Amino acid sequence: MEKQQMPDYKALDQPQVLERLFHPRKEEAHRKLTEKDLMIPVDTGVAVGACFHLATKGAPSILFFHGNGEIVSDYDDLGGLYNGMGINFIVVDYRGYGRSTGSPSVSTMMADCHPIFDAVQNHLGELGFTGTLTVMGRSLGSAPALELAASRSNTINALIIESGFAQAAPLLTTLGIDTDAIGFAEEEGFGNADKISRWSGPTLIIHAEFDHIIPFSDGQALYDASGAKEKTLVKIPNANHNDIFYQGMKPYMEAIKALVGLPVNAQ
Repeated sequence: MEKQQMPDYKALDQPQVLERLFHPRKEEAHRKLTEKDLMIPVDTGVAVGACFHLATKGAPSILFFHGNGEIVSDYDDLGGLYNGMGINFIVVDYRGYGRSTGSPSVSTMMADCHPIFDAVQNHLGELGFTGTLTVMGRSLGSAPALELAASRSNTINALIIESGFAQAAPLLTTLGIDTDAIGFAEEEGFGNADKISRWSGPTLIIHAEFDHIIPFSDGQALYDASGAKEKTLVKIPNANHNDIFYQGMKPYMEAIKALVGLPVNAQ
């Protein structure tokens, strides 16, 4: 695929923003690599780590972009949970995270999601996997997920945004960044609300009721801006940004199963 023409994210690539937006850490040395693990080239001399938790060839697949303090190996257990429900779950890192090389920036994160998407599609195809492909982003990962939804609508079957943000300025403020001091204007941001308006496929938005980093109002704003005919907003009661899955595992996973076309338990 030809290299994507990306917007200018230099307003977000300032050092005082990057040190708050990204929290990379390396993978534990004792984690042994298996055939599930893959390094995806994203630029000359730079590759990011991915883990393919695969169930069956006909199962629906989810490509997952994680939050800013997380890495691929954090999802090893959840990968098994998804597989047990009949879903292939592919988790990818950002530059500098886990086994990945390079250093993270907004510009590279947004550009890298395109070769990552191509590599995931190609790898699944080479292995003979034929199920649908859903793109999912949690927190910071909502930005690359929405970038793909807005630009790859013909090759994505559904979209999931968990704990995602609608606008960048409020998030930067919450992270302790003075947006006036750095001269940031919202039109220089990620454009998440605009991108979700351009995606018309099936959409699921999951957000914690008491999210202390990205408030529930952001999830509501993304839902309202969504251009999807089939869209669902799931509020996880009594949960915050970091315990959303454990507080609401049942509604969280049932909503995902319904989105990808799997039967949901009646009880």
